[in-house]
Amino acid sequence: MKTTILNYSIVIDPDTETGSNKPGFTAYCPGLGIADDGDTVEEALLNIQKTIEFHLQCLAQEGEEIPSPSSPRSFLTHIQVQAPVDAHVFAS
Repeated sequence: MKTTILNYSIVIDPDTETGSNKPGFTAYCPGLGIADDGDTVEEALLNIQKTIEFHLQCLAQEGEEIPSPSSPRSFLTHIQVQAPVDAHVFAS
């Protein structure tokens, strides 16, 4: 059986758990439009990997096309905006 390895881009953002405000991380795969989370970056990456594999299995079972990871469906860029004068801006 031939194995194909797909290399999807993942965006990791710090996040807080709804309800408890516990710190964690969200992992988002823009090429597939799916996300997962974890308490650590490593856990978020493991969880999104499992979610992607499950999603691709479902697509294959339904006879749907699996999106190519190299598809130019999304990209990362920056934009400058002016913050409100009275806003408290978090400095990293």
